[in-house]
Amino acid sequence: MQVDALIFGGGAAGLWLLDELARRGARVLLLEADRLGSGQTIASQGIIHGGLKYTLQGALTPSAVQIREMPRVWRDCLAGDRRPDLSRVRLRTTSCHLWRTDSLGSRLGMIGARVGLRVAPQVVADDERPLALSRCPGVVARLDETVLAPESLLETLFAANAKRVLSVDASHVEITCAAPGTVRDVRIADPRSGASLQLEPRHVVLAAGRGNAELRRRCGLVQAAMQSRPLHMVMVRGALPLLNGHCVDGRTTRVTITSDKDAAGRTVWQVGGQIAEVGVQLDEQSLLARAADELGAVIPGIDLSRAEWASYRVDRAEQSTAGGARPESVGVLCEGNLITAWPTKLALVPYLAERILERLGSIATDLHEASAAELAICDAWPRPRIALLPWETPRTWLATRELGDVRRREAA
Repeated sequence: MQVDALIFGGGAAGLWLLDELARRGARVLLLEADRLGSGQTIASQGIIHGGLKYTLQGALTPSAVQIREMPRVWRDCLAGDRRPDLSRVRLRTTSCHLWRTDSLGSRLGMIGARVGLRVAPQVVADDERPLALSRCPGVVARLDETVLAPESLLETLFAANAKRVLSVDASHVEITCAAPGTVRDVRIADPRSGASLQLEPRHVVLAAGRGNAELRRRCGLVQAAMQSRPLHMVMVRGALPLLNGHCVDGRTTRVTITSDKDAAGRTVWQVGGQIAEVGVQLDEQSLLARAADELGAVIPGIDLSRAEWASYRVDRAEQSTAGGARPESVGVLCEGNLITAWPTKLALVPYLAERILERLGSIATDLHEASAAELAICDAWPRPRIALLPWETPRTWLATRELGDVRRREAA
């Protein structure tokens, strides 16, 4: 089967690009070797950032410039006023809260957060604060940053183009290149049914996150183009108040908390920010003990005595930068007929799609129509499932009292 574009990777970036290309009449397929969104998308906190965290030093950084337009794009899609139509995506909240620790540095950070943003924080009255922040000694502000449910985003994007998304076994995918970065054909086989298909793509897009490294190797390309920056995220579940927002301290985001409900109806907090960066060097129990102390410090009066704690690790796959620093924007690398793509942040996925479409230009659809046999194989091919949320996967949860034991062992 000849196709205009073949996409590897069924996360937010791949599925969004698939929708854009399909609506333009391109003959496009997407291959996923795991569950949709497994890796970065399902592990994300779902925040559509507007650039605040990149302006805490009081200046409009290149990162802030790139991301500040994204909330408007996402709002239009979530309202159904722009394609892709995301009006069915479940939202956790339409706004976050921003609060600070009581220090001069963090007060300056709050001022700097207003520089040049389309979405700026608005101070809320004491009686309008969320319950969890009722005892915070400093200013609490509201920030119009939407927090969406990543699994719902994946479900919505997949449903719009399910016939174009194929589940593949990585060990049954063979890539043939005419030269490094120039893909001639991709052969896939379904070991369950015995079906096979040879795809001849005009363009190939790698949007597989961490999986891009292996795919690039198989296409004869260098690995130095990609870097990985790890996070060690914290989860807290129990009878907790819903909370979505950031605690800033000077120029850093001390913690970022987003909330959802698990299958048992318990509130689950995902905790990122500086604690997740520091946690990379810690084992799970040490990180959780530190996180409990940190949350107690940034949310005065919060009762976490009956909470349960767990963590998960995730790697942020990005285009390489000098010294391994965070890229200022998305990464798009063109080699031969192959494009390697890294969104950097969930909020930047629409911008990444625009950049890729610019590279592809006007994709002609003058290829030969697929044969009836090819179409029949695609229709019968297995489809991938949506990845499980981090708190829905099997793992050990620690009670708060057990974290006290960890602290005592570390002190000894």
